[in-house]
Amino acid sequence: MTATNWIKRHLIVLALTTAGLYLFHWSRGQWSDMHRWNRAFGDISFVLVALAMFMGPMLRLTGWRWVRGLIPYRRELGIYAVIAASVHTAIILVGWVNLDFARLFGFEFHPALNRYVMVQYGFALANLLGIAALLYGVVLAATSNDFSLSRLGTPVWKFVQQGAYVLWWLIVLHTAYFLFLHFLDFHRQIPEPNWAQWPFVAVTTITIMLQLSALVVTWRRQRQRIWTEQRGDCG
Repeated sequence: MTATNWIKRHLIVLALTTAGLYLFHWSRGQWSDMHRWNRAFGDISFVLVALAMFMGPMLRLTGWRWVRGLIPYRRELGIYAVIAASVHTAIILVGWVNLDFARLFGFEFHPALNRYVMVQYGFALANLLGIAALLYGVVLAATSNDFSLSRLGTPVWKFVQQGAYVLWWLIVLHTAYFLFLHFLDFHRQIPEPNWAQWPFVAVTTITIMLQLSALVVTWRRQRQRIWTEQRGDCG
């Protein structure tokens, strides 16, 4: 990998991230500024991870040369997704729970009892999933380089990077809660409307279908290869 290609990929993904970030921010002009930026960083992080998840299955299904040329961009997509998720987390900590970490996990201070009590179980679970996704995303981003590949060795490096599928599902569950369930606790939609609900469902469904299709195609190819080799041995 040349330095020129590395810089080009970073610049392209950074431009994509910046454009998407401001588009998501602009699309929710009726929200408070904190929630606009909170969701904008969260949404662009989700989109970047989804794009990275598309590429492998697309290549296995089509074999198209232009898709093969996009595969190296998965590293940069993952890196900027983690950066965006980190900012998303910081906004929640400062702007939503006011650095009260108990509130991050669903607790609120009860003056009459003079202690914290659990009031939002879903909020706690969703944030735990989000934190787990962020921590694992940091591991993936930190090892998405040739130095880590050479130090860890190919088998270990591939094992770590295959955890991207776990990361994807953590992100999906975390995002689904805040898009569909969180504000039901208060019997109202705040802030509203959130247009991202059904695009999220569409992107998630397409990603799952691509992955399942690629799995089936890979299995069939392997079966075909084994069958061909067995026929050759018999001949």
